[in-house]
Amino acid sequence: MKKRKKFLLITAILCVVLFILLVPLKLPERIMKLIYPIKYENFVEVYAKENNLDKYLVYAVIKAESNFNDRALSKMGAKGLMQLMDDTALDIIKKTENDDKVLSEDNWNEKLFEPQFNIKLGTKYLALLIEKYKNTELALIAYNAGSGNVDKWIEQGILKEDGSNIENVPFKETNNYVRKILNNYDTYKDLYE
Repeated sequence: MKKRKKFLLITAILCVVLFILLVPLKLPERIMKLIYPIKYENFVEVYAKENNLDKYLVYAVIKAESNFNDRALSKMGAKGLMQLMDDTALDIIKKTENDDKVLSEDNWNEKLFEPQFNIKLGTKYLALLIEKYKNTELALIAYNAGSGNVDKWIEQGILKEDGSNIENVPFKETNNYVRKILNNYDTYKDLYE
C-alpha cells in the first residue's frame, strides 16, 4: 500500500514538473488554438475583405453561432456556420446578389448549409448592419435580435446610437451573445495577430 502511495506521489510530481517545463513551449496557446480554430479561411478571408470586415470578427461570429459546424440548425431554423434564417438570407440575396438563378432553385435555402454560400451571405449581412448602425456592437445586437428590436430600443432610449450602453439590451440571450462575440474577437486577435 505504501509503495502505491509513493508511486502516485512521484507520478503527480513528475506531471507537475512536465507541465512547468512545457509552459515555455506555449502549450496553453496551442490548446487555445484548438478551442478557437481558424477554419474556412479561404472563404472567411475573401468575403471579410470584400465586405470590409475584420476577419477575426467573422471568426468570432462563426465560433459563437455554430462553433464551425456547417450543418448547424437552430431551434428557430437558423442555418449553417453564420446561422442565417431563410427570410434574412432571402432579403440579403434580393438586396445584393442580383442573381435570380439562386432563387430559382427549388431548395435554394439548403445552400445555407454550404460554407461558401453561408459565409458570403453572413458577411454581407453583418457589413450591412455595421453600415446601418455605424457601430459594431449595435450591429451584433441586430444580428442576433433583429434590426427592428434595435431600432425600437434606440427610439425608446434603452440603447444609445453610439452603442455605449450595450449592457442595457433587454434580451438576456442577446446580451450574453454580444459579450461572447466580443470576447471571442479579442481572443482571436490575441492568438493569431
